[in-house]
Amino acid sequence: MRTTQSAKFFQEAQSVIPGGVNSPVRAFASVGGTPIFFERGDGAFLFDVDGNRYLDFVSSWGPLILGHRHPAVVRAVEEALTKGTSFGAPTEAEIRLAQKVTELVPSVACVRMVNSGTEATMTAIRLARGVTGRSKIVKFEGCYHGHADSFLMKAGSGVATLGIPGSPGVPKSLARDTLLAPYNDLKAVEALFDAFPDQIAAIIVEPVAGNMGTVPPRPGFLERLRALATRAGSLLIFDEVITGFRVSEGGAQKHFNILPDLTCLGKIIGGGLPVGAVGGSCDLMRGLAPTGQVYQAGTLSGNPLAMAAGRATLETLANEEVLPRLNATADTFLTTLQAEISRRGFPVHLNHIASRFTLFFGEGPVSNFEEASRTDAGRYARFFHKLLERGIYFPPSPFETVFLSAAMTEDDLNFAHTAILSSLEEVF
Repeated sequence: MRTTQSAKFFQEAQSVIPGGVNSPVRAFASVGGTPIFFERGDGAFLFDVDGNRYLDFVSSWGPLILGHRHPAVVRAVEEALTKGTSFGAPTEAEIRLAQKVTELVPSVACVRMVNSGTEATMTAIRLARGVTGRSKIVKFEGCYHGHADSFLMKAGSGVATLGIPGSPGVPKSLARDTLLAPYNDLKAVEALFDAFPDQIAAIIVEPVAGNMGTVPPRPGFLERLRALATRAGSLLIFDEVITGFRVSEGGAQKHFNILPDLTCLGKIIGGGLPVGAVGGSCDLMRGLAPTGQVYQAGTLSGNPLAMAAGRATLETLANEEVLPRLNATADTFLTTLQAEISRRGFPVHLNHIASRFTLFFGEGPVSNFEEASRTDAGRYARFFHKLLERGIYFPPSPFETVFLSAAMTEDDLNFAHTAILSSLEEVF
């Protein structure tokens, strides 16, 4: 496999872009080697600038659940494009996507569209602080909620990949208002509420962690968080940027039957274009300007191209019953893979839910960030490159989630099954 052109582009990029990339995990820091520069995607596959083809298990970090260039999404964007790219003013497209979101997500009656998952979580925290009059938030070690200042303590994902303990530039005064607990550790959360009575504005949590690798909640964990927040007069915020419309059509909250006060969305509701959203009850959401005193704004929020792509994606998921088929396919693929990994005696633990999974290079179990951090990142790096050589694109970090897409065929997954096992054979 030749990557000459990628290496050339990476060298050129470093002269004008910090580290040569516009998001740190793309730099291949934890796996080594030269980042792959991609030219195009088609269905389940990516094609790089050197002409290599890869079965794509990253899916642009989740949003491409239908695969690359799905015809319905392309048609919707093309139609929107004929009318303009941005107006900085209201459009009907914003209403239609918001209506679709409220139709599907149980806890959401009103939605504010933003431009990214980071903007969604930042807005949710500001709203929670504004309506409660409190300043502290509870977040979980290894959960990544974007790069806003309040979230960068033990944030998993790219922060863990680069070995950054937090981030310079985050004021200590703000960091003190972020209270940390291990994921899946209810006693630690209860202790925080006991230590800071009437001071916690919100608990923010990925209902299924995705930025320390895929880590599902233990039975009773989310239910107890709901009860603790209610008792304390705090808000419960579900960061469903990854889980929304992938774990189920109504997100993790529908799957687990637990209603948060605020829900943060992204990824899939843009159909591959930049978008995010925060939603909840209309009474709560009216706390945002212009109806309320909590300020939030965005010139490109509700961008018509993103709205069109998101609506087409959600309608395709719902109308064509994509998720039940995809999740059943994923379950068969991953159950078979886990059985073969166990049969061959590889010390690898597989966590999965719906169409997302992570292979942890260690015996497991992995139920929090500390356990994820003890896995063998060096062996994962070698495994990653063995997969690349076989035409499989996995996340270039051991702390990320692997995604299946509906564009993958049975033949594609049989190919992936063989490639994964052959790569494991070579690194053990």
